[in-house]
Amino acid sequence: MSVNLKAKIKTGKSPQQFMEEMSKNKETFHDWYTRFTWPAGEQNFFQSLQQRDDIHCMILAADWCGDVVRNVPVIFRAMNEAKIPTEILIMEENLDVMDHFLTMGGRAIPIVLFTDADGNVLGKWGPRPANVQAIMTAFKQENPDRNAPDYDEKIKDTRAKMLQEYGEGTGYHAIIIKELHEILSSL
Repeated sequence: MSVNLKAKIKTGKSPQQFMEEMSKNKETFHDWYTRFTWPAGEQNFFQSLQQRDDIHCMILAADWCGDVVRNVPVIFRAMNEAKIPTEILIMEENLDVMDHFLTMGGRAIPIVLFTDADGNVLGKWGPRPANVQAIMTAFKQENPDRNAPDYDEKIKDTRAKMLQEYGEGTGYHAIIIKELHEILSSL
């Protein structure tokens, strides 16, 4: 990934600021945050990153997005455990960054970016766990015409399938942690 975000480092909101300043979905976000529990063996891995000072995390997000509300609390918990400096770039205020990290040509959030101290992007996660994203990917491939008469109905069904794949509880948290572990262990 040859994108450099040095100019954006320390321009975002801290996780605490983001949570305090949320104007939408604040309770739901906080609920997911407090319900987080570590999958077996994973907490040790994230603690092992505490000595690294060469990784920075930037999250493109907005409080109106359901995927942000579900996924970012898990990311906050993981980055906090790893003591990786983390900041949130509000998508609408950072379209220049967002447009480097489109998902199938669209602006989908959250996007988690791992950079080195010089702002070079080393890794990326998002906008959803791979198993949930696979449902949207299949939909987009099968329905490329957003103006088709049945598009709205089909995307509504797809979003329902995605919610079903997330599940009722916090089980998907373990998937996010596993995916973050894979990315961070390669840096």
